[in-house]
Amino acid sequence: MPGPLDGVKILDLTMMVSGPQTTMILGDQGADVIKIENLATGDFSRLVTTARGGFAAAFLNNNRNKRSLTLNLKDQRGVDVLKDLAKNADVIIQNFRPGVMDRLGIGEEVIREVSPSIIYVSISGFGETGPYKDKPVYDPLIQAVSGLASIQGGSDDVRPRLVRTIVPDKLTGYATSQAICAALYSRTRTGEGQHIKISMLDTLIGFLWGSDMGGHTFVGDELETENAQSFIDLIYETQDGYISVAVQSDKEWKNLCAAFDKPEWLEDPRFLTAKLRTKNINHRLELTQKVLMTNTAGYWIEKLEGADVPCAPVLRRKDMIKHPQVLANDTLLYSEHHLAGSLRQARPAPRFSGTPTELRRGAPALGEHTAEVLKETGVSQEQLDALVEAGVVSIGKPHE
Repeated sequence: MPGPLDGVKILDLTMMVSGPQTTMILGDQGADVIKIENLATGDFSRLVTTARGGFAAAFLNNNRNKRSLTLNLKDQRGVDVLKDLAKNADVIIQNFRPGVMDRLGIGEEVIREVSPSIIYVSISGFGETGPYKDKPVYDPLIQAVSGLASIQGGSDDVRPRLVRTIVPDKLTGYATSQAICAALYSRTRTGEGQHIKISMLDTLIGFLWGSDMGGHTFVGDELETENAQSFIDLIYETQDGYISVAVQSDKEWKNLCAAFDKPEWLEDPRFLTAKLRTKNINHRLELTQKVLMTNTAGYWIEKLEGADVPCAPVLRRKDMIKHPQVLANDTLLYSEHHLAGSLRQARPAPRFSGTPTELRRGAPALGEHTAEVLKETGVSQEQLDALVEAGVVSIGKPHE
């Protein structure tokens, strides 16, 4: 059964993570994603480490359910090929630096001349205006400017820290895929396409505001200095590993005290209310840690679960993929890639009852589908040979 986006055609000119993850989400949901890459190396993520069979894991994990077409966009003939492809496309998406698409001759106005109702999507790092619009962008820079590094550090007066995963890139992928679906829905009502502009910086600031910007929400009452409630994470050491325990409500606090056999904590003036427990959080967490060090992780998980206290084991990556909850959810997707061999990946998180997602193809070899895609637009074998000879396109061989 086709996915919910079956029949949607997307021209994907993005590379690295934010754009490719956007289009993989849409491809997983049934869209026909044509990944347009340069002839020399293609998407830079093809070249990073942790690879097998000529495929980097970073590329495989962001580019399944796509077809690869190589195209020299510095040649007018390559631009003409892209414009021909755009005539029958619903979406075109790019994450070049602002202005590059216009210089290549494939900016919004040019594309809209051949495809008036297309959804044109531009992902940038810092935005399309302002002093940082032309800066090269990597994830740490966005974490730095957005305030995330400071938030991760805890308080304003301590060393900022990075989150050890590329949060801005991946969040932008999710936000952009949602925006594209919204624009496609709008087009079904109005018949009109539009230009979606989204930056990693705006995406991350919006993400943080929901829980981390309370001190700057009320205009005129901003906090001069942000201070952490505690520098103790809700990760606790036991005799043989780590667990997480989190309590907020009065009921959960009472249940924790019962599980720990510490009824005296209920009478402690520092912990009588939720507000006091927050004010005296360091004392509370230090006491919790001392108790948890008296036995094993398995013992405490069983004890706390029996008392209805929110808790969970802290899993390493190699443990997570075997955990009963992950297995029960069928979270992991196993497949055979034609070049990289047996793969384990995460399945798409949303489950559609009527239009389920599916793995139609693994991540493509560079230019693997060039001939297939161009012939679909009416290019003859003779014309294809001429384009190859001129260095406008290349024909990838899946088993080279």
